[in-house]
Amino acid sequence: MENEQIELLKLFVQQCKADPDSLHAPSLKFYRDWLESLGAKIPPPKEQPSETKPEPAEEMKTNESAKEESAKEESAKKESAKKAEPTPEPEVESEESEVEFDMEGVIEGDTDEPQEMGDGSIEVTEEMMDAANEKRSTAQMALSEGNHEEAIKLFTEGILLNPNSAPLFAKRANAYLKIMKPNAAIRDANKAIEINPDSALAYKCRGKAHKQRGHWESAAKDLQMANKLDFDDDVYMLLKELEPKTSRIKEHNRKYERKREEKEIKEKIARIKAAKEAQEKARKEEEARREEEARTSSQFPGGFPGGFPGGPGGFPGGAGGFPGGAGGFPGGAGGFPGFGGMGGAGMPGAGGMPGSSGMPGAGGMPGAGGMPAGMPNITELLSDPEIMEAFKDPVVMAAFQDVSKNPANISKYKDNPKISSIIEKMTKKFGGAGGQQPPPPDCD
Repeated sequence: MENEQIELLKLFVQQCKADPDSLHAPSLKFYRDWLESLGAKIPPPKEQPSETKPEPAEEMKTNESAKEESAKEESAKKESAKKAEPTPEPEVESEESEVEFDMEGVIEGDTDEPQEMGDGSIEVTEEMMDAANEKRSTAQMALSEGNHEEAIKLFTEGILLNPNSAPLFAKRANAYLKIMKPNAAIRDANKAIEINPDSALAYKCRGKAHKQRGHWESAAKDLQMANKLDFDDDVYMLLKELEPKTSRIKEHNRKYERKREEKEIKEKIARIKAAKEAQEKARKEEEARREEEARTSSQFPGGFPGGFPGGPGGFPGGAGGFPGGAGGFPGGAGGFPGFGGMGGAGMPGAGGMPGSSGMPGAGGMPGAGGMPAGMPNITELLSDPEIMEAFKDPVVMAAFQDVSKNPANISKYKDNPKISSIIEKMTKKFGGAGGQQPPPPDCD
């Protein structure tokens, strides 16, 4: 039997001496039977004082009611504990709660106020160190005799004298383990390791304390370090005991890590897919926008002034066609350059009917008789980007509308470069389409 188990047995015997009624606990029936088989006499339990003894039927009802109340309270406690229990974070790398273990021997841990740690800034004299060593020796004797509380008190007195002694903290941690106070033992072991990182006893005590709390991975890690610093058969056996639990935890962690990586990969694929869909949507929207712009730009805003050639009103409008002899731009006998003036007697329409005021209005230009050979391709004219862009300008549009109402008004715009340049470009297209200018009409 290990020393630790013997110490626990001593504590149990002391408890039974102090409170013999504890032997009558239902869970200790096997122990009572064994003692009685050896001839031991176990004192009967003390009777609980009661004023009146209830009737059997009444007692049964009371017991049933008590059981029901107890069950309700237990259910309420469990429900409350579930609500109060925090939801585990999904990114935690290790969730031991998902792995079920036999928790026999695991305790919740002590909740006492932290023990005295001494003042590490004080100057420790040789006399203080000697006194602290004496306290440690006396405490060690008390610990071996099972007087754990006295041992802890003496170790504390030694720590107050020499707060920089790693062995004092490590030994007090061991004493706390004996009375099942793992949290206090962990605090002392942490301090001992802080002072001396090579303290095998401190790692051993902290490993045992973590084992008492059910912190299997931390316990194994500390015990492995303890054996690395100073091999101990007792520590080796504890590690063997922990091995099945730590192996299961490692396997669980591997599965959890794999799931986490798979989740990250799926999320990454989803993000890439969403980005591609967004890019494709933006591309289609841009294509649609450009198509709409091209469709819109292929049309004159408000239509070509006065209608296309051949329509009612002619080109640029049904107000008498191109101006002839009204001052015009240089190049003809009073008309657009390249047309020989295109005026005076007018452009022949549907039968070459001359007109004294320009092109015939009803038949358009060239009217129902068709376009003369010298006229340009209208589709080519309208596909010119410069002309198309010019007719988007409201100033140009207003000028052409003004001229379409009164051809003589063209002289007002010959000094306007914006309008004169577009008119010049159009007249060049008209003039160069057939390779020669049309002959002027006869004037008999």
